[in-house]
Formats: sequence, C-alpha cells, structure tokens
Amino acid sequence: MKKVVLAYSGGLDTSVILHWLIETYQCEVIAFCADLGQGEELDDVKEKALKSGASRVYIEDLKEEFVRDFVFPCLKANAVYEGGYLLGTSMARPLIARRQIEIARREKADAVAHGATGKGNDQVRFELTYLAHDPHIQIIAPWREWDLKSRSDLVAYAKRHGIAIPVTPEKPYSSDRNLFHISFEGGVLEDPWREPPEAMFTLTASPEKAPDHPTHIELEFKEGLPVAVNGRKMSPVKLLAMLNEIGGKNGVGRVDIVENRYVGMKSRGVYETPGGTILHVAHRAVESITMDREVMHLRDTLVPRFAELVYYGYWYSPEMEVLHRTIDETQKNVDGTARLKLFKGNCMVVGRKSPVSLYDPAMATFEGDRVYHQKDAEGFIRLNALRLRLKAMQRRQGKK
Repeated sequence: MKKVVLAYSGGLDTSVILHWLIETYQCEVIAFCADLGQGEELDDVKEKALKSGASRVYIEDLKEEFVRDFVFPCLKANAVYEGGYLLGTSMARPLIARRQIEIARREKADAVAHGATGKGNDQVRFELTYLAHDPHIQIIAPWREWDLKSRSDLVAYAKRHGIAIPVTPEKPYSSDRNLFHISFEGGVLEDPWREPPEAMFTLTASPEKAPDHPTHIELEFKEGLPVAVNGRKMSPVKLLAMLNEIGGKNGVGRVDIVENRYVGMKSRGVYETPGGTILHVAHRAVESITMDREVMHLRDTLVPRFAELVYYGYWYSPEMEVLHRTIDETQKNVDGTARLKLFKGNCMVVGRKSPVSLYDPAMATFEGDRVYHQKDAEGFIRLNALRLRLKAMQRRQGKK
C-alpha cells in the first residue's frame, strides 16, 4: 500500500485515522474533505491534516451539487426514514464517496479509507458507493482493523501523538454537519431517556426562546423543486441557506429519535434540520392540490422504500435509478406556492395555490352548486358495497 485517499473531516476519528494509516501502512495519505456547508468547521482542516502527516489535502466545494443532485431528489420523494429522519447524513455520503474515488483515480492511489465505525451505517454507504464506481478498489476501514476499541481509546491515542481533537468533556458527543442539517449521537445521548442538553443545538433556537410572533413565508415550486422564497428566485444553495436561517430563528426542525441502523441495532440520533423541515412541509402542501389522487397514493407507497435505500447506502443501485425516474414523472405537475407560518418550533401550512390546481371550489363547496349531482353518490356507494353485502348475506345464511 503506497498511497491512500482518506475521507477526512478533521473530527476525532479521521484525525486519529490519518496518523494511524501512516504509522501502520508506512504509506502516503491524501486527505479529502468535501465542503457540504460545514461552515467554520473547515477553517483549519487543511492545517490539521498537514500537521497530522497528510501529503496533500483536497478541500472541494460540493455544496451546489449536494443540494441540487441529492437534497432536492430526496425532497421530491418526500423521503423520511422511520417517520422522523430527513436523511441529512445519509444523502451526503454517496456524494463524498464518489468524489473520493475520482480523486483516487487522479492520484493513482492504491486504496481509499473512511472513518466509519463497524457498528454504523456510514461504512455501508461509503463502501457500496466505492464499489459501484470502482469494483476493484482496495478499502481500508480502520475501525474494523485496529485494536482501538472506543472513542475513549481514540482520545488517548490522540493525546499520545499530539493530535488536536474536537471532543472534550464539555462536548461529550459527536456531530456531523452539512448545509441540510446537523446530527448528534454518542456520549451523553446514548441514554435515550436523557434530554439533549440545550447548549448542544447549533442551527436552531430553543422554541421557548423563539420570537413571540409568527413568521410567514411563501415557497414557490416548479416540477416539485423549490425555486423561490417570498417571490425571490435563488440558487439551490442560497435558498436552503435562507430557509435554515428563517427556520432556525423560529426553533423549527429539531428531531430526537431512536432509529434502526442497517446493521441491526437501534441507535439514538438528535437532528436539526430547519430548512429541510420547511421544504418538506411546503412540498407536501403544493402536492396536495396538484397531484392526482391515485398517482399520489402510488408514490406514497414508494416513499418508505426510497428512504430506506438512501439510509442503507444504495444511492447508485439499479432499483434507485428506477425510483428516481418514477418519482420525477410524478412531479411534472407539482407547480405552485405554499404559504407557511413558523412559530416556536412549529411549521404550519396556512395556504397553497397553483396555476394547475386540481382543487375546484365549485366541486368542493358545501353551499349550493350546479356541477355535482349528490344523487350520483348513491349508486357509487351501492356498487362499492356489493361485495360487502354478498359477504354479509353469506355469513347470515351460514348461521341458519
């Protein structure tokens, strides 16, 4: 092993891994960090990687690609894992891993490495993507190889070798941040009964301390994609960043769930997804007046499967290609605007309109109308009840 490309974040795990790879394999290590909107977390990443022994550091701005090609397709699918998780980390991993393979090819590297543990989902997401793009690539997963057994061991290793790390007694948990969300796990959060410390939250105000007056916003969609906020058209990255700021101020987007990992265990995750929550609610609102009932119901049967594939790491699988095409077809008529009210952690729909709306006030009204003949409902009901009546008649005859 002469040259390895490491997916590097500057966090505890990858900081230790970079040094460990050089020490264990006597190899050159190239650090790759994808800028997906981590903000100030990237300020000293290059310096830290070079100090830890990296021969070269790639820091690439992938924010626009992340939002356009990963966040928005999941939004069109209304993808939510197990009713709560909007997949912020899950959808980022295939982009990072794909770009890592591209760098490995450019650098003629022998292998790629990641910092995912042997207990988590990320190891699967990274490696399925690696192998989908290079079926012969060598993969190094230190958590499955070394004799370090815990995060405490990593902290001790880092101290022995003078490696700067972000985990401290004041921050006893790990986090993963991108433009879509920030996730927290481990440490004090491993007790599912314990409330998350308020000081942990980064993107959102506490609902109790959010403004005492509601904020109204309008989101415009075209073919299922958000294109404008309050009438102002903007790029995907700017749009999501703006919604993060608005939602965060109003305490929108906090989720605390215990989820089922792909490897089989349950794990607690705490998430902040302010902009993503707003987009999800608004998208559903526009769909409600533009999608045909049966198309919507059929699509909704695919949502759990789509979310599961993203969560498990099958972004580049044949079945996901089929789902992407199917969902894109369902979104062709999803054009319109949703009006939302944000207030102390709540995101409420208070209006929706569309130039291609299927909602007809003349049909839906409870007042007098000339377009709907209520007498027609009698035959509709009796025909639909026919099999129920036959079953009841059979049951009654059996009793005799």
